[in-house]
Amino acid sequence: MRTYNELYMDARTRLRQAGVEAFNLEARILVAQAAGKTTEELLKDLNLYSSPAVEEAVCTNIRRRLDGEPVAYITGTWEFYGLPMVVTPDVLIPRMDTEVLVDAAKALLTGRKMDARILDLCCGSGCIACALAHEFPAAKLVAVDISASALEVCRRNIALNRLSSHVLTLPGDALNTPPMSIGKFDMIVSNPPYIASREIMTLDPSVRDYEPIWALDGGKDGLKFYKGIIKYWKSLLRPGGYLLFEVGEDQAEAVKDMILSAGFLGADTAKDTLGVERVVIGKMSTQDNELWHY
Repeated sequence: MRTYNELYMDARTRLRQAGVEAFNLEARILVAQAAGKTTEELLKDLNLYSSPAVEEAVCTNIRRRLDGEPVAYITGTWEFYGLPMVVTPDVLIPRMDTEVLVDAAKALLTGRKMDARILDLCCGSGCIACALAHEFPAAKLVAVDISASALEVCRRNIALNRLSSHVLTLPGDALNTPPMSIGKFDMIVSNPPYIASREIMTLDPSVRDYEPIWALDGGKDGLKFYKGIIKYWKSLLRPGGYLLFEVGEDQAEAVKDMILSAGFLGADTAKDTLGVERVVIGKMSTQDNELWHY
């Protein structure tokens, strides 16, 4: 039998030789998952002996990773905004870019509307809804997706993070009229599909071959869902409410123009760590037509 440290060092070497950039981190995660441990427990137990079953599980994990499968799908879990998330091939893997959307929502609501009613449209795994529900315990959230399998993952994450008391899930189509009696909202947040159809085949194989294409494909120009959401779901916003979109690179100006053309009071953006305009924010008019800035 081999120690956990030997398994980790072997996994680390194989990933590094294959050109995996984060080989240290991924080796720890994959060995820990195979051993049924957290990464912290693995580091503490490195000098202990594993078992043949763990060795076999590590080999399977590394083989799947070298075949191109993302770590999140191998382990079935990922972290978003400090929260654990169940991840399956039915949903996109939560990404740091989407944390910018949560940050922007927090900046708008904190100290102003801590008990907001928020809609997460195209919710997928529910990572945005869970993060906002965790940050705003007095808020009420509705998570909507057209995919029944994605909504099941969303419900699992709501339960995992003990947020069932103030996050509700509903089936709904972002490109069609909202469900009956869904009510009004102070904020709508959405990370919709936004990759242009022609660009899908140029994506990294770890994305193209494993993540759900329906959650990536934004139509001919990548803007189909922004148009549909503004057309069909804008009416759910209360006066003074906010609409927040995650957008792809070079899409911010086009989405801002759509928001302004739809009669919103203003449109602003928030940048990610690389300086890319990653979030577009629109505000509905209020009676006094106040000026505003993000």
